Amino acid sequence: MTRFIFITGGVVSSLGKGLLSASLGALLQARGYSVRLRKLDPYLNVDPGTMSPLQHGECYVTDDGAETDLDLGHYERFTGVSSRQSDNVTSGRIYSQIIQRERRGDYLGGTVQVIPHVTDAIKDFVLADQDGIDFMLCEIGGTAGDIEAMPFMEAIRQLSIELGRGRSIFCHLTFVPFIAAAGELKTKPTQHSVKELRSIGIQPDILVCRAEHPIPDSERRKIGLFCNVPESAVVPALDAKSIYEVPISYHKAGLDEEVLKAFGLVHSDKPDLTQWEDIVDRIKNPEGEVKIAVVGKYTVLPDAYKSLSEALVHGGIANRAKVKIEWIESDTFEKPDAIDRLEGVNGILVPGGFGKRGTEGKIAAAKFARENNVPYFGICLGMQMATVEAARNLAKFNSAGSSEFDDLDNPVVGLITEWTREDGGVEKRTSETDLGGTMRLGAYPAKLKDGSKVAEIYGTTDISERHRHRYEVNVGYVEALETAGVSFSGMSPDGSLPEIIEIPDHPWFIGVQFHPELKSRPFEPHPLFASFIEASLNQSRMV
Repeated sequence: MTRFIFITGGVVSSLGKGLLSASLGALLQARGYSVRLRKLDPYLNVDPGTMSPLQHGECYVTDDGAETDLDLGHYERFTGVSSRQSDNVTSGRIYSQIIQRERRGDYLGGTVQVIPHVTDAIKDFVLADQDGIDFMLCEIGGTAGDIEAMPFMEAIRQLSIELGRGRSIFCHLTFVPFIAAAGELKTKPTQHSVKELRSIGIQPDILVCRAEHPIPDSERRKIGLFCNVPESAVVPALDAKSIYEVPISYHKAGLDEEVLKAFGLVHSDKPDLTQWEDIVDRIKNPEGEVKIAVVGKYTVLPDAYKSLSEALVHGGIANRAKVKIEWIESDTFEKPDAIDRLEGVNGILVPGGFGKRGTEGKIAAAKFARENNVPYFGICLGMQMATVEAARNLAKFNSAGSSEFDDLDNPVVGLITEWTREDGGVEKRTSETDLGGTMRLGAYPAKLKDGSKVAEIYGTTDISERHRHRYEVNVGYVEALETAGVSFSGMSPDGSLPEIIEIPDHPWFIGVQFHPELKSRPFEPHPLFASFIEASLNQSRMV
């Protein structure tokens, strides 16, 4: 029997519902339960795939090709449970499905309304693909009181009744601000947030209160009294130096015990948090330090590269090293002498992106790394720009570029119009195809060259990684580039799509077409990130 935990937020956004959900999932796992996590987003985009990273942070991609909210990355990193298409839904996706049904006549002439049609569709999503798990955690995006979130709130209210007593609880995350002028914490915003929920028929079972200062027992009693929850169910959530301390902090605050108590599942055994304690110890007590320059297009918003920054931390955990990230906008290097900013860094990572802006800066960063023997890690567009740099300066194709940015007769990087899916089917695209959901998305296999650096790093020649891109390195240039010193050490199984490049006579120069950061976990760092940080550590010791 699957039990449901509905997680909502109030007062302000960006309080950390995703981390709360992920941490609670990890704590339940540590007690021996199986979990699955889902995100319900109120916005009208069908998915985040067409949204700028500067608007909504990174677009996280699952093995089965879903473009999802970045919170699903937290879910996977904390629980190790791979997310699926069925784990993220938006208002846009719900409404588009309902409108398609209406156009087909599926409603038999009836009037289509928010209740019951929209709410029923939301409930169907929540209840789908349970797989016999013990707990389903459903995070509702937005903030209590948002007009766009009302159908989701109504849907989970109905579900709590339909599931019956003991099958669901509500966990509400709020903010308890500290007013410096008054020198005290204020509980009134939390009270109003809970009042908002209760006005639509939702009574929280547990309140998780974010605060920058410790919440005195007297204030917890006050919150419990006015919000109609036991004092023990008012769980403080203080700021942590590392997100990987959060599961331990929530356990110490009694969150997992309160959740089990709410379901009538009281346990005397404590959760096994050994792996989390080891991760925190490695972060707090590093034995080395590296400085990594991330040369990207959206560095003004670190959430645009959330999985990337966490994967670098994981690489540091694997090497017991502190990773200091210097975020640099790639168009910085399109100015004279700006490349000197890379002097003194121990490694350079150029991530993915879309559009022409800043691409010449990425090319300049790749050239600096190649010529100065600085470890280089190119991901997606970072691989493509490293290939263009090599084509220009090693293979002497002076006008080398990408058809994503310019109209070229023979682009080194070009639009992929056809590829083979993992199930053997063929996907076809044109330049006129819609942008949403039409990239090469999800997990695809690759074959690695025997004796290559990447084969050594992976410990195998057969890999599967997640993709999200519309352009590929032109296979027609492989021979000329390999003659110039670039090894294409990973290819699609049919040999038509370059997946990995490396420069064999460089200390560490690797570019990958896929996104390895999406599969990195704190307790299982991705081998490429672990190796990159190791090479950067070696670089730091040579300086």
